[in-house]
Amino acid sequence: MTNGWGHESRQKAAEEFGFDYIEMNNLHDFIFNIYEIGNITLDEYLDTVLFYQPRGFTKEDFTAFMFSESKQLPYMLDWLIGWKKQNTDVKIISINNEGRELNDYRIKKFGLHRCFDAFFSSCEVKMRKPDPGIFRLALGIAQVSTQECLYFDDRPMLVEAAQRVGLPALVHQDFESTKNFLKKYRPSYDSESTKSVL
Repeated sequence: MTNGWGHESRQKAAEEFGFDYIEMNNLHDFIFNIYEIGNITLDEYLDTVLFYQPRGFTKEDFTAFMFSESKQLPYMLDWLIGWKKQNTDVKIISINNEGRELNDYRIKKFGLHRCFDAFFSSCEVKMRKPDPGIFRLALGIAQVSTQECLYFDDRPMLVEAAQRVGLPALVHQDFESTKNFLKKYRPSYDSESTKSVL
């Protein structure tokens, strides 16, 4: 999927709602990490970055815009759901940085329970990638070794963070390359082998 609330979405919001992007983004950088680890609500985040002064738009309209920026990218999710059905012994776990309201919305909106067995979301575990603790927590709760896992991320820095705790990790570049890798990784169902894909 697209990022939940990346810089491109914030720039688009500034154009749509007519506020100063640089000013808002500076406040975003100041507070967003606190939102992502679940220590403040989305309302409190918005009060800090925008609604500290009267605006010509409502918080409800702005929140609806934020949610609408989450979009499903072509192919990957649908293919992964099918792949998971053919590899039922493989556990797929999401390790993500996301505030609670955005996280809940995206899981429900896109039916992510159809392919993910668990979600280690920063808002729930009070840690954000690249903190090594979030990877170690996922490994401990899943009760697997690093060598029983694969970790994918579209950010090389986060792939490197996972590798530093011993996880085999790959950069997700596009649908075709990740699909082809997973097809080679599990070309057919093998009930004798249990793996976890993180």
